[in-house]
Formats: sequence, structure tokens, C-alpha cells
Amino acid sequence: MEFEIKKMETDGEIAGKAYVHWKSWQEAYRGLVDASYLEALTLEKCTAAAFKYPENTLVAKVGEKVAGFCAYGEGRVEDLPGAGEIYALYVLPEYYGTGIGMALMDAGLEKLEGKRAFVRVLKNNARAIRFYEKCGFVRDGFEQELVIGTPVTVIRMVRG
Repeated sequence: MEFEIKKMETDGEIAGKAYVHWKSWQEAYRGLVDASYLEALTLEKCTAAAFKYPENTLVAKVGEKVAGFCAYGEGRVEDLPGAGEIYALYVLPEYYGTGIGMALMDAGLEKLEGKRAFVRVLKNNARAIRFYEKCGFVRDGFEQELVIGTPVTVIRMVRG
């Protein structure tokens, strides 16, 4: 399958990123986070957020369709000074196994310019943890409880 990884630039790409974000949460997190939270997370809310924060985002396009995205930037933790963070990486389910996720991760890590990198992932999201392990990330023991409708545990995985 042919696809392109590029900086998110156009309104169409931003809207496509929003759709991927919304659809991925609806499918990947069903049963992992509170159902009422997922119901409240509308496409309109994801679209508003995508247009408000368009920076540091790469999209994967299959033709004109946005099939996935990766958001990256400076690490937002004190105990890993100078580290970069992959804030979000989502691919539409119909593109699982196509290499798009790995290509997005590689491109996001490249944008971090060789910095040590980390991701945060729901502790009970086995599929995402396996993917990050394939990308060379390992658990570093950090856990945090967040409330996403109900309490969930997030772990951190580090690479480099």
C-alpha cells in the first residue's frame, strides 16, 4: 500500500486528523475507558482541538485520505529532562498492519532529533503496548492515575 507521511498543513488534513483521533478513541478505547466519556468525545470536539493545536503533527495520507497521525514535541515531565515525547499516534483500524503506524513513529522520532523519547499509554491497552515495544520502547516503571470519566492507569515507556 502506498502512503505519504507529511507535515499536517491544510484544513482538510486537520479535519482528517480530527476524524482519525475521534474514530480511534471510539474503537481502540471502548472497554478501556468510561463509555460516557467516549460518548461525550464528539467529532466536533476533536475537530475544534485539531484546529486549535495544529503544530507538531504529521499525517499519513493514502491518496487524499488521512489514515493516521503522530503528534510530538518536548517532553512534559521533570524526571526526563531534555527528552522528547510522542504525544499521540493513531491509525484508522482499516490501516492496521500496513506499516503506517511504524512510519509515523519513525518520522515523529526523527522530528525529535535524536532525543531520548517517551510515550504514555493506558496500562490495560495491550495492543498499543505491543506496538510501542516493537518500536523499541520499554516500560520505565512510572505509573500515573488519570480520570477519563473514571480512573485509569497510564504507564510511561521510554526509548533511547
